[in-house]
Amino acid sequence: MNEFVEQFKSLGDATRMKIIRLLCEARKDLCVCEIMDALEVSHCNISRHLKILKTAGIVEERKEGRWVHFSIANPESTFHKNLLLAIGNLPAELFTAEIERLKLRLSLREDGKCVDGLKSEKWMAALKLIRAENINRYDKRRMQDRR
Repeated sequence: MNEFVEQFKSLGDATRMKIIRLLCEARKDLCVCEIMDALEVSHCNISRHLKILKTAGIVEERKEGRWVHFSIANPESTFHKNLLLAIGNLPAELFTAEIERLKLRLSLREDGKCVDGLKSEKWMAALKLIRAENINRYDKRRMQDRR
């Protein structure tokens, strides 16, 4: 019974639900820094949330050199599988911004691997570019609305 309670409790936080959704959307291991950048949450907070999810058996970690990657743990029970399905069935618009940032962050991978860690200059430059594009789109719409 405790195993099920721990799994339920581990999902009782918006950030942890977002982490699970990102891992499901990515369908691949994600580096801690990729999750951190996609959610715009500090490294220590992401690590704390990942530890809770790992302890509950929801995610698993794999170390590769200095990089720590997380993925969805293979569901060992119908309950675990149904929890993941429930998160997968939450409205997609609740996760739009995070998923877009994740896609952008994953585009920085080289040979399918994360090569830019915390506070990456490439990531900051990519964010600036996207924000500038969004401002330009907003300004164009505003000018069209004035006509």
